[in-house]
Amino acid sequence: MLDQIHLLAAVTVLGVLEQAYFFLQVIYARRLFGISPPKTSGPPEFERVFRAQVNSSEYFPIFLALLWQAGLFFHQGLAAALGLLYLYSRYCYFTGYRASSSERLTPIYFSAGVLWILVGASALGILHSLLSHYVGLNLLQLLTA
Repeated sequence: MLDQIHLLAAVTVLGVLEQAYFFLQVIYARRLFGISPPKTSGPPEFERVFRAQVNSSEYFPIFLALLWQAGLFFHQGLAAALGLLYLYSRYCYFTGYRASSSERLTPIYFSAGVLWILVGASALGILHSLLSHYVGLNLLQLLTA
């Protein structure tokens, strides 16, 4: 079983580390600009770092759910590769947003596209599993025949 999820687990750990990095960047920005919690407003430079972290945190559970569903029901390698692309695009989003709000757009659109691909892979994998289990229909055999 572990050999079927080790790539997913590795990408998950990388994602958690990335989230921790984003959290630390907010702490550093708070210190730099003298903004104590619970305040969330300040100079635009602080607000961009804060928003980039919050936006990334909001999407992280969605990413994790789709990563694991696509990996378990469709293909672990593909899901892990897409997961790495997603994490890289989120890093680009964060650094771009920190520099300028307009530099966040390309990476956010790319990361959204990766999420949609994970949605598709998850849906296909789950559909295949359901049809195979309940109807006895193997889509892979039909497609290769």
